[in-house]
Amino acid sequence: QEPRPLQKRRSRPLRPLLVVPAAMAESASKKARTSDIAALHSYEYKPAQFIAEIGCNHKGEIEVAKELLTLAKKSGATCGKFQKRTPKELLTPEQYNAPHPNPQNSYGATYGEHREFLELSVDDHRELQKHCEGIGLEYSCSVWDTTSAKEIVSLNPKLIKVGSPSNMHWEMQAVLRDHYTGDVHISTGMTTKAEVEEIVTFWEQGKGDAKNRVVLYNCTSGYPVPFEDVCLLDIRILQAKYAHRVKAIGFSGHHLGISIDIAAYALGATWIERHFTADRTWKGTDHAASLEPAGLSKLVRDLQACYTSMTYKKTDILDLEKEQRAKLKWGQYNKDLLPGAKK
Repeated sequence: QEPRPLQKRRSRPLRPLLVVPAAMAESASKKARTSDIAALHSYEYKPAQFIAEIGCNHKGEIEVAKELLTLAKKSGATCGKFQKRTPKELLTPEQYNAPHPNPQNSYGATYGEHREFLELSVDDHRELQKHCEGIGLEYSCSVWDTTSAKEIVSLNPKLIKVGSPSNMHWEMQAVLRDHYTGDVHISTGMTTKAEVEEIVTFWEQGKGDAKNRVVLYNCTSGYPVPFEDVCLLDIRILQAKYAHRVKAIGFSGHHLGISIDIAAYALGATWIERHFTADRTWKGTDHAASLEPAGLSKLVRDLQACYTSMTYKKTDILDLEKEQRAKLKWGQYNKDLLPGAKK
């Protein structure tokens, strides 16, 4: 019997660590050639800030919304965030009257009716803001259109979010830029690099003062997002291009699990945002990509541990290493027995 021919093993192509524009790569290369190790100390880590994106996971019920805020606070979140839309302003008539693309998740006969059902009034949001004040949690909201922006601005929260779908809505952003003085957090999912530049430039004009008001988020728009499409290294690109032009860099994740968020923080994202729910089996499209209280608690714990670990050694041998060095390191515990040792 003739031996079978050896089969060639298929090798997986190596994934590049980071692909950046040539000009940026040249700049980084020049910096590496001319800087000493002190340059590594230029980035200062700050404690991670966590936004529990409740969105519409309240199912249109204000008491459920309050419960989710309380759970977010108990789980360690910095901020609880909702969404505000004016469906007839935001949607075309065709979109409004079309059936929901996932009928099992719909709260109405049409997509417009579904969106109307999930909307909370301005008074509801004022009540939720008051609830946040009572439990020591920051209130916030994403706005999708001009009317919603004006309504949430009237509440004057500390921060307002612009989601990826609305980050080119200039009329709406003009309300936030020119008639509101708080911070504005902007996601960059489904957005080209040229469009990101337009957004930052817009905020640098007029009363924007982007450097002191805008937090720019790395994001991939999908629910949920597979790991290969999270594209965390884009955080480095945002850092390189915009860290000196905006207040901070953030990460808005729609993936599963909590390990990716730790890596995002290590790469320089100060703000971490994840969808949040009490039960991932509830009706709705966002629950599947949301964290439950146990997951959020673990993530906040791990982010704090990561922050604590982001230091350099103050001395070559730390105090806790001295005993181990004397007991275990070759050339230390047996130094009197080695050739050349003084007798």
